[in-house]
Amino acid sequence: MRSSHTRVRHVVIASTILVLGIAPLGVAATGDALREGARNGTATKETEIISNNATGYTTRQSNKSTSGGGAIYGCRSTAGGSTATPPKNPCIRANNLSTGFAFEFNAVGAESAGSITVGAGGDTKKPFTTNATGVATGLNADRVDGADAASLKTRWLLINEAGQIEEQSGGFAILDAYQTNQNVYIDSGATLAGKGLQATIAIQNKIDTDGAAGAEPNFGGEVSVARCQTVAVECAPANSKSANALVVSPRNSDGTATAGTPVNPRKRVYISITE
Repeated sequence: MRSSHTRVRHVVIASTILVLGIAPLGVAATGDALREGARNGTATKETEIISNNATGYTTRQSNKSTSGGGAIYGCRSTAGGSTATPPKNPCIRANNLSTGFAFEFNAVGAESAGSITVGAGGDTKKPFTTNATGVATGLNADRVDGADAASLKTRWLLINEAGQIEEQSGGFAILDAYQTNQNVYIDSGATLAGKGLQATIAIQNKIDTDGAAGAEPNFGGEVSVARCQTVAVECAPANSKSANALVVSPRNSDGTATAGTPVNPRKRVYISITE
């Protein structure tokens, strides 16, 4: 016959085994045990997992399948972000309270580290915003369509009403101004093949154009510019028939030619070349 001491010992051992057996299940925020491979209850409060692990992570989610992911997070938060009042928390937020990184993404063998997509109207939406103004290594904002902005150079000049160069960045010379026709022909000092040309009417509000007292402001007009000797453009003056030359055609707002008279003055024009 067993002693009462032996029976007590067996009860203690059995209780210990029971506790050890159910402990790995965990308890959800709803008070229910977390169930593997099934949908768990809907919590109404944060489920906090706190650790003091100096060598690893608080939690780790991994999937050994070649087609499954490691984790997915969904939410129904509306616009505004965590700084809104009241907060509109994003689906994922990483907040480093010290001086280290808030995130790292690493795709070991992929051609791309990932993608950022938005819904309808993506051509007008921003992929992300930032208050940082430093240059992101490997993601420099001056890289446009594979071209480095540092290698792009803009040259410019200002032509006044008389067809003279009033200001310039250097290297330009007038070949013909309103002599052969109602255009201005300019030598750029270098070939214009593969370069970008732009011309803009320049405002003036201080110049007296009719000889009477006071200035006659000139804000309107239109202008066209082209490289000489292309498949579309043949320049008239003999000295402009080269790849270095360009033609500028200042006009009135209705397309008529300017005449250089008090009632029909010439236009001031800015020309720029991107090379």
